[in-house]
Amino acid sequence: MPINRSIFSCPVTSSVRTLVTQVVLAVLMGSLITPALADSTSKPALILAKPYHSDINVADYWISEKLDGVRAYWDGEALISRQGNRYHAPSWFIAEFPNTPLDGELWMGRGRFDELSGAVRKQTPLKAQWQEIRFMAFDLPAAEGSFDARLLQLKQLIEQNNSPYLELVEQQKLSTGKALLAHLDGVIAQGGEGLMLHLASAPYRAKRSDDLLKLKRYQDAEATVIGHLPGKGKYKGMLGALLLETESGLRFKIGSGFSQEQRKAPPPIGSTITYKYFGLSSKGTPRFASFLRIRNEN
Repeated sequence: MPINRSIFSCPVTSSVRTLVTQVVLAVLMGSLITPALADSTSKPALILAKPYHSDINVADYWISEKLDGVRAYWDGEALISRQGNRYHAPSWFIAEFPNTPLDGELWMGRGRFDELSGAVRKQTPLKAQWQEIRFMAFDLPAAEGSFDARLLQLKQLIEQNNSPYLELVEQQKLSTGKALLAHLDGVIAQGGEGLMLHLASAPYRAKRSDDLLKLKRYQDAEATVIGHLPGKGKYKGMLGALLLETESGLRFKIGSGFSQEQRKAPPPIGSTITYKYFGLSSKGTPRFASFLRIRNEN
């Protein structure tokens, strides 16, 4: 923004001139501050999940679907991301939310993560998009006691709430690992991402532990290598990612799952590789895709 230097040549006192200078500098500095930084706050202390392992008693856990949404913490006034940034939710969206802190996810439905991610990151929210978003609550971070007790309180809180945009994540109990895996397959078959297991006896502890576990099954497929993309940083001079093409003509990149040796001598162009992924995005591209192996052509 250009400075109009004529304001400094006016016959004013030095104190006024100093004040004007400070105002101009403040405006200039303010124009460099992005809205995201201005909206930053401290990171919320959240419970974090570890990968599922079979040496647990499944009956000790509440089971829910792992929603393909974005984590959000309601502090009683605003929705905050894991990194401590405020989501620009419309005032009408949060108008009826309780003043009690809630842990949950913003969600549009299965297979709509990309659409959701774009919607909640807009500085100016679009009404049509936020009307399709729900805040799916699964815990009461400030409440004491076990998850059993907190879940009961949360259910009652949401049942008494009038907001159409606040919902409870459905929880259920299963008795065996076999039943758990069968339920997982059912969720995936319907387009879900996986399952979350929440230890019924656990207090809310803001750390990564067996109090919260995530269970997913990955899918695999094959694609042809059509390009090598150079690496950066620690991978400079080596492979950064493979450019792939499927039989249907879909093109995408894979940059993870490689050993150091594979980065030095990547799968040749024209070869077929197997990759793993966790469902598809709304655009049809594999989510969280990573390299598994070169297909054995013999």
